[in-house]
Amino acid sequence: MSFLNKKKVIIPTLVAGFLFIAVSFQNDFFALAKQIEIFTSLYKTVNQNYVDETNAGNLMDVAIKSMLTELDPYTVYFDEQDVLKFKINNTGEYTGIGAIITRKDDKIILKEVYQNMPADKAGFRAGDIITQIGDVLLKDFKDDASQLLKGAKNTKIDIVYFRQGVEKKGQIVLDEVEIKAVPYFKLLSDKTGYIVLQKFNEKASTETKAALLTLKEQGATKIILDLRDNPGGLLHEAVNICNLFVAKDEVITTTKSKNTAHNHTYKTKNEPVDTEIPLAIIVNDRSASASEIVSGALQDLDRAVIVGNRSFGKGLVQRPFNLSYGTQVKVTISKYYTPSGRCIQATDYSKKDANGKAIKTSEKEFNAFKTKGGRTVYDGGGVLPDVEIADMKKSNISLSIANSDAVFEFANILFYRNPNAKSVSSVSDADYNEFKAYLKKEKVEINTNIDKSLKNLLEAAKKDKIDGDLTVEIKQLETAIEKSKDKELDKNKEEIKRLLLQELLLRYGYRTAFYDYVSTKYSDVLKAQQIVNNPTEYNKILKK
Repeated sequence: MSFLNKKKVIIPTLVAGFLFIAVSFQNDFFALAKQIEIFTSLYKTVNQNYVDETNAGNLMDVAIKSMLTELDPYTVYFDEQDVLKFKINNTGEYTGIGAIITRKDDKIILKEVYQNMPADKAGFRAGDIITQIGDVLLKDFKDDASQLLKGAKNTKIDIVYFRQGVEKKGQIVLDEVEIKAVPYFKLLSDKTGYIVLQKFNEKASTETKAALLTLKEQGATKIILDLRDNPGGLLHEAVNICNLFVAKDEVITTTKSKNTAHNHTYKTKNEPVDTEIPLAIIVNDRSASASEIVSGALQDLDRAVIVGNRSFGKGLVQRPFNLSYGTQVKVTISKYYTPSGRCIQATDYSKKDANGKAIKTSEKEFNAFKTKGGRTVYDGGGVLPDVEIADMKKSNISLSIANSDAVFEFANILFYRNPNAKSVSSVSDADYNEFKAYLKKEKVEINTNIDKSLKNLLEAAKKDKIDGDLTVEIKQLETAIEKSKDKELDKNKEEIKRLLLQELLLRYGYRTAFYDYVSTKYSDVLKAQQIVNNPTEYNKILKK
C-alpha cells in the first residue's frame, strides 16, 4: 500500500474517531442537562406543593450528600463549617477548648480532655455532659453546637454541665489549641527510640524528624514508629516521613487516574536522616491512607519490618475542590500504588452486592508482588505485616463493644470511685465482671455475626408470615445466643479489660500515661522492640 493510500485510510479513521468523541460528549451533556432539568422541576414542584414549610438549604444538602454516597465514603461535600473543620484537621491548630466532643441528643459530651488546654485548666473532665453554652440551651439548638465552643482567643464561655448526674457551672477561656501529630516519643530500654505518629497533618514530618533527631541525640540506635489508629492525611507528608529513612530520589508512591492530570510519581526530595538505623513500624486495622503509604513503601523498599495486624486498606487519594459560597467538595481523584506496584485498596466501590453494599476484595483475588530485595508481598486488603501479633487483633465482640458508649460510660463509673488517685495500672477481674453485669443492665446491644443471622431469619419469617409459629424456637435460639455471647465475653476478657484500662489511663494521666503503658506493656510494641534489637532476626525477615 502506497503512502498516499495509507493517508486515505488514516484520515477517515481519525475523522471517525473525532466524530465518535463529539457524539459521545453530546450524549453525556444531554443526559446531564436532562437530569438537572428534572431535578430542578422536581424541587420546584415539591417546594410549592408540600403540606408544610420546607428548608431549601437542608433539602439541597441532603440531596448532594445522598448523591455522593453512591460513589465512595471519601467523596464528600463540605459546607462552610465543614471547610473550617477540614482545615483544622490538616493544620492541627485552632482556637477552642482543647477537647474531643460528641453531640448526643440535646447534649455535648466531653470524650477526652487534652492536658493543659482550656477545658483542662477550667477543671473539666472526660464524661462531663454540657447542656448549656452561654445563653444557649442545647436542647433548643439544632445546628453544629461545636461552633459555640470556638471563637476569639481569651473569650470567656459560661458552661452548664452535669457530672455524674450533678449539675455544675463552669467557665472556659478560649485559647489557641495545637493538636500534635507526634503526641509522644521516648527512649526505651536497649536504646530503642519509640515514636507515636497520630495523624498526617502539615507538621507530621517536621515533628517526626524532630523526635527522631532528639532520640538519636539521647542514644537511640533503633527506632519504632507507631502508626496504629492513624487514619492518614496529607500524601506529601507521608512521602517526607519515608524520606527520613530512605535516600533522595526514591519512588515512594505513584497515583493513577482516568484523568491523566492526576497521574503523579512521588519521589523523596531531601537528604535522609538515617538510612541504616533498624526500623520497625506498627500498624493495625485502623491504620489507613497515608499510614499505609509509609508502611507499604518502606516494606516494599525492605527498609522496615512491619509489625501488628493488617491495615485498613484505603488505596484512594482525595483532593478538595473549591465551590461557590465558601463550600468544597472532596473528590477521590486517583488510586495510589506502592513502589512494587501494588494497590492495597480493600473495597471496590464500583461493585455492589444485592443490598447495595460495596464489595470487599477476597484474599483469593490478591496479586503477588516483589519487594526491592525479592520478598513476596500482596495487594488488596491493606498492608499485611511481616510479623502479625494475634493477641492484638480485635475480636468481633470487642469491636462491637468499642463502637458503643459502654466502655466510655463504665470507665466514668470506675474513675469517680477514686477520682483523686494519681494513676491506674490495671482493671481487676471484679471490675470486669461488674462491666459484664453493666452491659446486661443497660441492655447494650452487642452485634455478633450470629445476631445478624438471627435478625435476617426473623425478617424472613415475618415476610413469610410464619414468625408466630416459630415463637418458642426463636426464644430458645435467643437464649442460646445470649449464653454464647457470655462465653465470647469471657474468651476475650483481656482484650476488653485493655479497652477499659485505656479509658482510665486517659482520665488519670492523659495521653502521656496511656503511651507510657503502651510502650512497656503492649505485645506489638514489645515484639517490635525485640526484632530491632536482634540483628539476626531483623535481617532474616528483610532477607538481608
